[in-house]
Order: sequence, then C-alpha cells, then structure tokens
Amino acid sequence: MSRWTYLTDMDGVLVHEEHLVPGADEFLAELRANDTPFLVLTNNSIYTPRDLRARLLRTGLDVPEERIWTSALATAKFLHSQRPGGSAFVIGEAGLTTALHEAGYVLTDRDPDYVVLGETRTYSFTAITRAIRLIEAGAKFIATNPDATGPSLEGSLPATGSIAALIERATGRQPYFVGKPNPLMMRSALRSLGAHSEGTVMIGDRMDTDVHSGIEAGLQTILVLTGISTKESAERYPYRPTLVLDSIADLVGRTQDPFGDGAVLT
Repeated sequence: MSRWTYLTDMDGVLVHEEHLVPGADEFLAELRANDTPFLVLTNNSIYTPRDLRARLLRTGLDVPEERIWTSALATAKFLHSQRPGGSAFVIGEAGLTTALHEAGYVLTDRDPDYVVLGETRTYSFTAITRAIRLIEAGAKFIATNPDATGPSLEGSLPATGSIAALIERATGRQPYFVGKPNPLMMRSALRSLGAHSEGTVMIGDRMDTDVHSGIEAGLQTILVLTGISTKESAERYPYRPTLVLDSIADLVGRTQDPFGDGAVLT
C-alpha cells in the first residue's frame, strides 16, 4: 500500500479535449497496481460520474465511477451538511440535478432555500431572471465553481463564474463557490477516501485553482504543463507548487515516492 494518496484534475492533466494525455493510462495503472487511493477531480458540474467514466473510456482511460469527484457532488455534500432535506432552484445539467436529488434535495422554483448555479451549454435568460428574483426574495446563492470560461473546440465558452458575476451584479449578493479553489472541494474528496492531507498529493494544470486549493487544504502539489499554466505564468503567483513536471507521464515509475531523488522541487 502506497504511503501517498492522489487527487488529480482531469482536463489538462489526464485528457486534453477528447484525447488522452500520453502516459495518463500508465500513471493510473500504476496507482491501481500499488493499491494507491486516488480520485479524479473536476470543476465541471455538467456530467455525472457515470457520464465522465464513459467519456474517459473513449479516450482509453478506465476510471471507476467511485473514483470521480465533481464540483456537483461536492456542492450536494455541502448543502446536505448545511440544510439536510432542503430545496433548491437549479441552473445546471444532469450532473448537478442528479447529485442534489441523491442528497435528498427537492428541486423547485417556489420559495427555495438556495439558488444553485452550475455549468450548462444552454444558459437561459428566463432561468437567470428567475434566479435573480428568488435571491432577491431571500434564497441563498450557491455556485459550483468560479471558472469564468470553459473550453470547446471552437474556443472559450462562458462558464459558471461569468453567469455568477451577472447574477451578483443584478442582486448585490455574492455566491458561495464550492469548487476549486475552495479547499472545501479537496477536503470533501479526502473524506470520501478516508485520507489525510499530510499524505496526499494534488496534481493539476492550473495555478489559480488546482495548486491554490491544494496548498490551502494542506496538500503537496504538483503542477503539470500539459494544460493552462506554463512555467512562466506560474512564476507570477505568490505561492509555488511542491513540484513542476512537464507531464503526468513523468510520474510513471515513481508514484510511491514522487518527491524522492531526481525530483525537481520548486
């Protein structure tokens, strides 16, 4: 059994668009072979773990549903801890609505406890207007993650953070973001694994979400350069990852001792 537990971001670390990052399959195979606990994390709240498993399988990665942790699951877990059996008006897709249903929440547009904003490819002006009026009437404002844009084959798309800013401007009410960089996302993932921060590594491709939340949750952090952040952009932040690697492939053969001899620590 490895002394380390791994949390790893998905997009930019294991996959890029719809393609496998070379070496990601070997990395996950090594974790399984060594009985190393791990979770694949994503701020994307659109998909259920079953959907994401199917997506990953198409790229050549076999990740069980129970090894996938989304901002939708973290949001549902958080709301259940705050107000068990509550109600919510939801802007989002199946990943978020399913997670809230499974947490015992009633989804309604009539006097809900919360307005919960997630990601969708079809943001509706009517739904956004309804959310604004419900918040004005006293509903608490929750958002799954603060990401302003999301990727697509055609270029950037407005994401949860952008729509949250619109609603905040209209209502004067700030949302509570559950997903990265909120360390709550990391802590809820650790609890689901029964793991401790001292022996956990967070691998990500973004300084502003993955590394930020990992540091705040007390984890060791590894930045890989196959996604958003570069060596140059990483230098602009006032915090540093424990280790910078070109790719997840550089961890193959050393997952049991990622910071040992030969590791280039920052």
